[in-house]
Amino acid sequence: MAVDPVDPAGRITVRVDLGGVTDKAGLMDRFARDLGLPEWFGRNWDALADVLSDPALWPEGATDRGLLLEVGGWREYADARPDEWQVAEEVFAEATDRGPGLYVSVGPGTSRSGGPALGGSS
Repeated sequence: MAVDPVDPAGRITVRVDLGGVTDKAGLMDRFARDLGLPEWFGRNWDALADVLSDPALWPEGATDRGLLLEVGGWREYADARPDEWQVAEEVFAEATDRGPGLYVSVGPGTSRSGGPALGGSS
């Protein structure tokens, strides 16, 4: 899991790099790997929303400080599967609404740097 100690707002930051991912199975595998999700993670949209919004599954310290999830390298997936990418963005938005302290940043499609946050509450 690529974890930075904190972002400027004090949140724990985790980066998910989707570079090279072109299908839903690959996206789910990458989230499972980069977030260190448990084996029982269901690898479907509902399961992704559930684990993103569950502070018990966040890295140590994120429950108290908040979690910034930076998603980068997504352009190839979005181009290959635009309808699925739209669902993924909806899942990110839903998870931020359900997970207090969760922020999802969809960065530039070709790098791992973050962009504007999709929301969240503190």
